[in-house]
Formats: sequence, structure tokens, C-alpha cells
Amino acid sequence: MKIAIIGAGFGGMAAAFDLCKAGHQVTIFESSDSVGGLAAGFKEPHWDSYVEKFYHHWFQSDRSILGLIRDLGWEDQVIFHRPYTVLLYNGRWYPFDSILKALEFPGLGYGLDKIRFGFIGLYLRATNNWKNLEKHTADAWMRRWAGANVYEKMWRPLLIGKFGPYYADVNMAWMWARLKARSTRLGTFEGGFQRFADKFALRLRAMGVEIRLQARVKFIKQSGDRGLLVDAGEIDSYDRVLVTTSPNLLAKMAPDLPVNYLQGLLDLKSMGAVVMVMSLKRQLSEQGYYWFNLPKDEGYPFLALVEHTNFVAPEKFGGDHIVYAGDYLEQGHEYFSLSDEELMQRFTPAFKKFNPAFSPDWVKKFWVFKTSYAQPVPLVDHSRNIPAIATPIQGLYFASMSQVYPWDRGTNFAVEIGRRAAALMLA
Repeated sequence: MKIAIIGAGFGGMAAAFDLCKAGHQVTIFESSDSVGGLAAGFKEPHWDSYVEKFYHHWFQSDRSILGLIRDLGWEDQVIFHRPYTVLLYNGRWYPFDSILKALEFPGLGYGLDKIRFGFIGLYLRATNNWKNLEKHTADAWMRRWAGANVYEKMWRPLLIGKFGPYYADVNMAWMWARLKARSTRLGTFEGGFQRFADKFALRLRAMGVEIRLQARVKFIKQSGDRGLLVDAGEIDSYDRVLVTTSPNLLAKMAPDLPVNYLQGLLDLKSMGAVVMVMSLKRQLSEQGYYWFNLPKDEGYPFLALVEHTNFVAPEKFGGDHIVYAGDYLEQGHEYFSLSDEELMQRFTPAFKKFNPAFSPDWVKKFWVFKTSYAQPVPLVDHSRNIPAIATPIQGLYFASMSQVYPWDRGTNFAVEIGRRAAALMLA
């Protein structure tokens, strides 16, 4: 078969790997000038490693991406460390990346609240009945079973930070998936995710896959015995097409999809993201903390601060200290319209809360990245809303992070759904 894949992210490339191994002719169309999708990165000339534009890491439980890496023979280039995630309480930071650490969090108090928190954590780690959990909002379920105090101090700030105005509508299966699938040890690829994506692209090209960069697809149309027509500057026909972009982009590319499927795509809600990456002269967190969870009601201008070089050593970046400040935001938020300099002025005053000695002259260079599609919003009974991988147009398939539910978005589940789509195409 002659197959087109739209999008050179991890999911699209994983699908291409399996389809090419099965003996098919595969072409990947990518609108940007590099592979990697939302996990793409950049580097300065004096850095040995890439930095992701939007922060990424792997968990030890990420079987799909780690399985793909084993298939490629690159296990020795995966690095796992144990960085520290912390949560704010009464002006101090406390470790908060496991049930045991969370039980030591003083914001829980002592007695019944702490016992309830422990049992809820153990139950969610043990159960696989997410279909029942999706019938309830996380807001209502946690208030009932974890208690109002625990919910208000620990879980509600997380939901508000991730989902903004939709926080009270997100279903409990999303919360279950976060607790079920994550580990305290975090992983990355030697040289960064972009290094992995570039190596993967080289392997695919060596196998015979054609990767066309800066090739934006305008439309996909069915054409009788010619199969599917793809217009990316020039029109070509394919037996199968896999789209790995956002639901909105698929709707624009394939307007001939049936009305009910199209409307299902357009009804899916998602949050965008704005991330500022900084190269600093000095370490920001003197305690060596990696990930700071920031409650919105504490007045921080962003959701999370991540000191990447407390996870990957600054020696990989020529001695620079790499810090992310980012937020998930609804489309139309003012941050999307601010200039890079305006965003810098908005963000950097908060850095003194992490290190009182911080001064703006610590910043050597900064970069701002924005995307309108970063975090799907799963509502009650969300499994009913997931678009089928095989669309109603014969030969047209769709695999996106909006379909990995109940799991959360990320490269691991992008690989999983990409390979699942490839299996369906082969079948």
C-alpha cells in the first residue's frame, strides 16, 4: 500500500516504523521544519543537549515509548533520575511526588484527613475501574471521598492549574490515570527528545520512509478508485492516510467527513500552553528542586516552574541553568497575545519567590513557545466522545492525544496510539 502520514511527531513516526516494516510505501508530511511534534527541541551552539520547547520527561511505567526504543536498539541511551517535585504550603516547599511523600505534607494536618488521603491514593493505584470513575467529576468525587480539606489544599489547585475554567467539569478518570501510571523516577534520552526524534527520522529514512518537512497539508479528499487525494503543495493519491494532528486540523483538512463525526471533533475541548524557557547564569533552586507545583490562588503568574538542570546536569548545557515557566491556558487568554518581552516582564518578578537573590541579569537568553493544542479536557462520560481511529471515510485514520483517554497526553501514549492505528491500517 501507498500510505501518507500527516505529522512527524512521535505517534506519526511510530506508525511509519510499523507500516514500513510491514512492507508498505510511507510518506510523512510535517508542516514545521523539524520532526518531533510537541516534543521538539532546540539548542545553543555551546550546548551538548537539546532542550524541549514544552517540558517533557518519561516515567518508568511508560511501556510504549520504552518498548519502541528497545525495538530501535537504543535502550542504553535512556537515562532515569530521581528529581524532586515540591508543593507550596505556608511559604515553604515540601516534596510531593509519591503517596508516601504526600502523607508527610503538613497541609494535610493529622488524623482523619491524612488517613483518608492515604486510602484514596492506594485505592486509585489499585483499581482499574476507570469507566465507573468517569461518571463523576473529580471535583465531586474528591470532595466526597478525600474530604473538603484535602481536596481544597491538594487536588483543586492541580485541576485549576491544568484546566482553568473547566476544572470543575473534568472527570475522575483523568485523576485516576495520573496516579495510576506515574513513577517517581523520571527519564529522558541522551541529548534530549529532539536527539531521539532526529535519530528516529534517520532510521526511518534508511528504511525507505520519505519525510517531507515544511509540507503543510491543505486537504484530504476521497476520489473513487484513486483512493485518497492529499494536497500538500502538489496533489498525490494514497491508499491509506493517517492524520496525527489536532481534531480541529483534521476537520479543516477533511471537510467531507460526515457531519456527526465532524461535529464530534469540533466539540472536543482542549487547553493551550504558553512556555518561557530561560538560560540562567546561576542555579535558581539552591535546594535542587526540579518541579514546583504552584497554586493559582498564591498569585504566581504561571502554573509550574521547572528547573531542567536539576534533572539533567548543567554541564550538558555549557554550564547554563535551564528553567521553564509555563501554564496551560484557555484559547483567547491574554498570554497568547503578549510579546516575548511582555511575557518576560510578567513572569520574572515571581522568580524571587524561589530564590530571593534572583536578579534579572541572571537571564542570559530566553525563548517563548505557544500552542493552542496542548491538553485535552475530558468531561463526564468522556469515553463516549472519543473519535474512532478509523474515520467514516474509507482509508482515512486519525490518531491524536485527544484519543489516548483515559490516559493523559504525552509521548508514551502518542507512540501507543500511533502503533495501534498502524495495526488497524494493516488489518
